[in-house]
Order: sequence, then structure tokens, then C-alpha cells
Amino acid sequence: MNVSQVLTPLIEQRADPFIYKHTDGFYYFTASVPAYDRIELRRAKTIAELATAKTVDVWHKPDTGPYSELIWAPEIHFNKDPQSGESAWYVYFAAAPSREIKDKLFQHRMYAIRNSAANPLEGEWEFMGQVDSGIDTFCLDATTFTHKGVLYYLWAQKDNAIEGNSNLYIAPMKTPWQLAAAPVMLSKPEFDWEIRGFWVNEGPSVVKRGGRIFISYSASATDENYAMGLLWADENTDVLDPASWHKSPEPVLKTCYEYGIYGPGHNSFTLGEDGQTVMLVYHARTYTEIEGDPLWNPDRHTFVKPLRWDAEGMPVFGRPSVVED
Repeated sequence: MNVSQVLTPLIEQRADPFIYKHTDGFYYFTASVPAYDRIELRRAKTIAELATAKTVDVWHKPDTGPYSELIWAPEIHFNKDPQSGESAWYVYFAAAPSREIKDKLFQHRMYAIRNSAANPLEGEWEFMGQVDSGIDTFCLDATTFTHKGVLYYLWAQKDNAIEGNSNLYIAPMKTPWQLAAAPVMLSKPEFDWEIRGFWVNEGPSVVKRGGRIFISYSASATDENYAMGLLWADENTDVLDPASWHKSPEPVLKTCYEYGIYGPGHNSFTLGEDGQTVMLVYHARTYTEIEGDPLWNPDRHTFVKPLRWDAEGMPVFGRPSVVED
């Protein structure tokens, strides 16, 4: 394996990065901003140009209320409403009523906003309210994907009956902001590398290739212990059946001490400019000496690199620090 390029951040101080390539030929980017106070979007014709693209603040948190603090992990999707048949832009995000921690957890719930304009950096964003999973506990990191004509919601949430901070859940959607059925748990923290600092499965992201559906996710504390895992299922199985899913016992992306890239995680997938290459988008740190809680440290940067595939059709994530031949 030859190192062809040591990576540098695409965008600094943007955690939980999400890049979506739309049919209009533009890339759309959003992420958690260090102040955790708003939703920021930018767009460009290439991934590289996102680094210098104009930023537009499309939604600000209110001063008080249930979603007035800690705006985390926004994702932008262009989803079709299963009921009306109309498509629109949606941003899914998590927010809390305060910065206080209760029962060892923050108080986040999940929310959605909608925009029907062709360009989501323009037009009006409508607050659609809470995306209620039916479980009244800490939850965050929602993503959506469509499979065989069904829109699915995929997220992380605390179950009071299960040890740890969050597990991964899936449910079909009635509308792009409402679930159609009860949540199904797909994964919980269980391996040693998933329970370092915190017992966490979070930040799911979906990519489909070669007859399989892959779900990447992140685990452990958000310092250098943060790492990524992988679930996968045959595309013809029932994605709502936990037995359909396989789980890697080892992390697929973890800290690279050799080149100084630490705690890679909370990724998304997009397509390269060629329309074929799957690009891995993730955040990581470039140092480990963090003062205080890592969540308040702004230096989680956005990185992007091509995802590779082995002879069996499984994704090869490599190291977070380099592009590998």
C-alpha cells in the first residue's frame, strides 16, 4: 500500500460534516458550527470549491424554548413526501432546551426544517417541528435514505433499559418529518472500541453499492478514541429486521498516530465529480491536547477522501490521514 497524499482539512472547524450532491450539479455542505447556534449552508460546483464558497445562515436558534441550545449535526436532504408526492429540501438536526446535563446526558431531541425553493440557500425555511421517535429520551444525528421506494429515518437514541449513551435505530417515514412505525434498534455499543469514554453508537450514514446497503457510524468519546464502525445488509432483505444486518467487530476508521489525525468520525458519503467515485467525508482533530470537554473544542475539521473497495465489494476506509493507492 502506497501513500499517495497526506491529507489536510477541506474546511476547518466544521464538525459532523455532510455533503450532498444534487441533480442540479451543485454540492451542498452543512455541519455543526463551533457556536452550535445556527444552521449554515454553502454550495459549489466541486467539492474543493466548498472550502471557499459563501456561507449562508439559513436558520438561527431561538433565545429560549425546547430547541434553543446546542444545534448539532445538521444534514441537508432533498426528499419526496410519501403522502403528497412533492419534493423539497429538508434539514434534520438535533437541539436541546439548555446546556445542562441531566442523568449524565444532554437533553437533545430531533427537528426538521423545510424549503421548497430550487436553491436551498434562497427561499424561506419552514420549521416543521420535532421528529418524534415515540421514545422520549436523548436523541440526535438523524439521516434519511430511500430504498425500494420507501423513505427511511436512521438515527441515534438513548434507551433507558440499555447501558450506554445511544444506540442506532431505523423507521420508515410517513412524511419527511414524521415516522410511520415504531423504531427498530439495529446496533448498540458492545465492543471495546465502542465504549471508550462513552458507550456510543451515533452519526449513521448510508451508502449503497454492489447489492448491499452499508451503514457507517461512530463510537466512543469524541476525543482520539472516536472511531467508525460498519453495518451492512443485502439490499433484498428486510432492512427493518435487525437480523438482516451484519456488524464489523473491528473499527473501519480510527486515529492515525503516525500522521497525527485523531478521532475520525461522524461521516457522510457523497459522489465525486466523475459521478462514480464514492467520497468519504468525516471530521477529525489534528492534536490530542484538549483542555476541558472535547465537545467545546472547535478544532474538529472536515476531511474528504475517496472510499476504496475490496474484491468482495466491501468498503475499504483506510487511514484518516492519507489517500492510499
